[in-house]
Amino acid sequence: MKHIWHHQTKREELLKFLLLLGVLVGYFLYLSWQYDFATGGIVSILTWSFFVLCTPVADAGFLIDFPVRLITGLRMFITEIMVWVTAITSNLLIINFNPEAYEKTFLTSLLYKILVTPYPYWIIILLCGAGTFLSIRFGDEMLDVISHKESDYQHKHVFKHKIIIMVALFVIIIFAYYHLLEMLNIEMPE
Repeated sequence: MKHIWHHQTKREELLKFLLLLGVLVGYFLYLSWQYDFATGGIVSILTWSFFVLCTPVADAGFLIDFPVRLITGLRMFITEIMVWVTAITSNLLIINFNPEAYEKTFLTSLLYKILVTPYPYWIIILLCGAGTFLSIRFGDEMLDVISHKESDYQHKHVFKHKIIIMVALFVIIIFAYYHLLEMLNIEMPE
């Protein structure tokens, strides 16, 4: 029975991953139609990297991390490091070879402003990194506990303390993130 459930979960996660991939491909096709093929690809990467680097939860990375964990067993923390390296490397290349690509959308222009203004805007990236890796660590811990239901009482007790500490830190990070956005007068257009 456990094997069937595990197989079904992997299939469902693969389907969700493919649906999300379909949304990303649709966004890329829209941008390619709006601009051109190369620009559409670059702006898609920049938009994805905005959500990786500038949101305090693992949203853009989690689209990759969670399915990879369920399908391969690789810890989400490791996958998220690869996601961040990819996002940072992409931005370094695009800033140096095609900086005008950042002018195409509001999010990409905001990303450019954050990237080229170390103080105070890099604080956003640092807070987002802390929140992202904390949420990924939390997700890895949860999946570990779920997969080892026969854990002893002490392990469960320690886990509860870890959860409380992680949630408290995450709330502080989210509060600091929104406070910083307010202080820097960063607002999303309506």
